[in-house]
Amino acid sequence: MMILRSVFRGLAIAASISALSLGASAQELKIGFVNSERVMRESNLAKAAQAKLEAEFGKREKELRDATARLQAAAEKFEKDGPLLTETQRNMRQRELVESERDLQRKRREFQEDAQARRNEELQAVVERANKVIKQIFDNEKYDLILQDAIHASNRIDITKKVIDALNAQK
Repeated sequence: MMILRSVFRGLAIAASISALSLGASAQELKIGFVNSERVMRESNLAKAAQAKLEAEFGKREKELRDATARLQAAAEKFEKDGPLLTETQRNMRQRELVESERDLQRKRREFQEDAQARRNEELQAVVERANKVIKQIFDNEKYDLILQDAIHASNRIDITKKVIDALNAQK
């Protein structure tokens, strides 16, 4: 399925380029390429978003790690003390461990959902700003076509650094 999409995307791009080149007649076709992954990795805006997320979720992540360590220690203690406990004590401690593990899994799942939702929000904001910068470059420098995330692109048409620099220049 993914291969089919890539083939269709390649055909669509080739058809677009052909149509543009026919319309460009005697003038040179101006094409640019932007590596979105690199923009998201190297721009100050993306780095700031990542730092913001780490600050926002770092405390909860540490709490989850600590709770995991406590649960593991309690399970080890139960294994060690198990033979010395009465049947009732063993059942009660086992139930407590199961409840603790279930609670920890719920908290972990909530954390992952919250972190993913916030990550998506932050990344969407970066993508929107990057797209505005790309549109400005497109308009100001009279590009006919700017592609993002092509399978192969020549360094000659790669404007990723220009986009990153423009993003970094913004306040």
